[in-house]
Amino acid sequence: MTAEVSADTAVAPEKSIPWWLVLLEGIFAVIIGLLLLSKPGMTTAVLVQVIGIYWFIAGILNIVSIFIDHTAWGWKLFIGILGIVAGLLIIQHPLWSTVLVPTTLIIVLGIEGLIIGAINIVRAFRGGGLGVGILGALSIIFGIILLMNPVIGAAALPWVLGIFAIVGGIVAVISAFRMR
Repeated sequence: MTAEVSADTAVAPEKSIPWWLVLLEGIFAVIIGLLLLSKPGMTTAVLVQVIGIYWFIAGILNIVSIFIDHTAWGWKLFIGILGIVAGLLIIQHPLWSTVLVPTTLIIVLGIEGLIIGAINIVRAFRGGGLGVGILGALSIIFGIILLMNPVIGAAALPWVLGIFAIVGGIVAVISAFRMR
């Protein structure tokens, strides 16, 4: 009887999300992936504008949430103002933001690669193994390459995201039919 209860609880979280919603997400991911591969510049511009609108609305909602829940109101105000300013800048300057947002993302990923690489190398010397050390070194090399050529990395970003979106969308579609 215990095995039946644990099997039911393991399946319950999957059934809490409707299968058709997963299917729609998969279809939209494939469409966005195909658009990123076929028209990378235009699709990136549209996606960056969507991010700007999202940040603007999220900033407003963060400030409104101060009146509902007063905890950490200083951070909510700061994040809200930052979101509104970033959203307005992206919406008002679509061409600049189409170049700057992906480039900034590449710089952040490069710095993250250096940090994760350094942490993995330290872990390797503390007994993590040779594999962790190799992954750390590769992460540092990847971070350096991204930081040396952020514009080239930003130019390649739509294709990389397009491939990930198509693969992820196909997996989501298959998962949706399995959930059904």
